[in-house]
Amino acid sequence: MRILLVLLGCLTILAGCEKSSTGQALGILERDRITFSATANEIIRELPVKEGTHVTVGQILVQLDNKNQLAVLAQAKAEYAKTNAQLLRLSNGERPEDIAAAQAVLEQADASLIANDKSYRRINKLFQQGLASSAEIERQLANKDIAIAAYHAAKETLAKLTAGARLEDIAAAQAALAATQAQVTLQQQKLDELTIIATRNGILDSLPYNIGERVPMGALVAVIQTGLAPYARVYIPASSRLKFMIGQQASVHVDGVDPPFQGIVRWIATDPAFTPYYALTEDERSRLMYLAEIELPDSAQYLPAGIPAQVDLTK
Repeated sequence: MRILLVLLGCLTILAGCEKSSTGQALGILERDRITFSATANEIIRELPVKEGTHVTVGQILVQLDNKNQLAVLAQAKAEYAKTNAQLLRLSNGERPEDIAAAQAVLEQADASLIANDKSYRRINKLFQQGLASSAEIERQLANKDIAIAAYHAAKETLAKLTAGARLEDIAAAQAALAATQAQVTLQQQKLDELTIIATRNGILDSLPYNIGERVPMGALVAVIQTGLAPYARVYIPASSRLKFMIGQQASVHVDGVDPPFQGIVRWIATDPAFTPYYALTEDERSRLMYLAEIELPDSAQYLPAGIPAQVDLTK
């Protein structure tokens, strides 16, 4: 009987503890963490900011070696200049000097054709009079045909120079120029990424590598804790889940700080953090927990992350 009374007393105490423990949601203070990774397998040349320092957007955190990328960028710019010059040449057409030279060649071919035609007529007249052989007239006829072909070739060359480049050639040159421009933009972006800058205001929490170390591509090189004040990350029991809505106020108790802070609920998980509801009995479903984040006011900015915090479940 005495043992039974002791067990009943213990159960009563445990029940009382469980009832009182449901009055607050437990958790810790946290800050958003922004991580920065190395975009290339390069050596760290500069670390201008020390750990624990407040940083602002655009401030340089880590400078990786950029000599190789500068060379690649210079090569891409040279290729762009080459393709741009080719497009300008096609667009502007031939030089006046080249056109004038082709015109002179055409005039020379025309004069040669006239001279060979006259010679052919004279030899042909002599041949009809029996004063010239058939070999001479055949030779003069061949010279006339050569002169005619040279005239037509010179005429076509001049027409090609004055007509300009084909539309298809210009379009191909424009496409090549666009491709080289895209390559320059890409290589410039890679160069810029070797200078790792802060993308949000906060505190530089960690610099895992030292100056002179070669970091592998994708390695974590800097971590920033953002936000002026931390937020409380707590677990809300399922029985109190419907009492919490995004945007409402909540009292946050921080160990060692009095009075409590009045925070704003900024996020609540839609799924339970522990065992899914379908794996529990009806009596056990009250043990489900939903993760929530309570944003603290600016007056809590001095609080570090990791301190235990509790949120009142009743208003």
